[in-house]
Amino acid sequence: MEIKLIASDMDDTLLNSKCQISARNEAAIKSALAAGKIFLLATGRMYVSVRPYAERLGLDVPLVTYNGALVKGSLSGKVFYEQKMTLSTANEVLAYCKEKGYYLQLYVGDSILIHTENECSRMYSKISGIQTTAIGDAVYHTEEAPYKILVMTKAEEFQNVWQDFANKFKGKLDVTSSKDNFLELMEPGINKWEAVKAVAASYGVKPEEIMCIGDSNNDVKMIANAGIGVAVGNAKDAVKNHAKIVTASNDNDGVALVIEAILTKQAVEEQLQ
Repeated sequence: MEIKLIASDMDDTLLNSKCQISARNEAAIKSALAAGKIFLLATGRMYVSVRPYAERLGLDVPLVTYNGALVKGSLSGKVFYEQKMTLSTANEVLAYCKEKGYYLQLYVGDSILIHTENECSRMYSKISGIQTTAIGDAVYHTEEAPYKILVMTKAEEFQNVWQDFANKFKGKLDVTSSKDNFLELMEPGINKWEAVKAVAASYGVKPEEIMCIGDSNNDVKMIANAGIGVAVGNAKDAVKNHAKIVTASNDNDGVALVIEAILTKQAVEEQLQ
């Protein structure tokens, strides 16, 4: 089976702890492109946060952003797919967050709306490179449907808050996470795998010809369903359990190692033919 398309998560997977793409990872991706592979970024991040990385890598492909809620061309800016959260559901969630006192980030257009700047918002801006916009109580009601809502909690409360949202909004939301305290709330059916699979199909690539690499809960579906699912070494055990390959960590060029292995294997097979 030849791998024709590679999709990688960004934070804690392709990016190291300094939120940088290592020289080896960048070189491996460019080698894959030179070998005729398609390379996709599949992330929970917003489009404007992802595009600079795509430009650096020279990617002219659709970017899978907001966990698949928006698929948009890296260079063309063309929208290939868009599925925002139902407006009524979004406002139910916002009202519930206000009632519970949860810190939230509302993703509308290319903006991140919050109530008040605090440690959470500053930390997120440092990671994403995008500034949040504080709008006070106005954040608890929106006239425009968001791509997603992110709720941050304390690590020790995380599982209970996750279950709380899953129960209260069953059938109205898909609940996942990208970090230990980042709860990602999406429209039902929105996930990275469905978006990656659709992009692959547009190139004539079958699911079994896809390799997906990730580390967190919002990567599980693409890792579990791809022809080759890869977990980086720093992924949780629950994520690794769905992978066919566990590579090195994000700080040890895990993405590069698995890409190099695929390219080497293909080169050997071609020589034997």
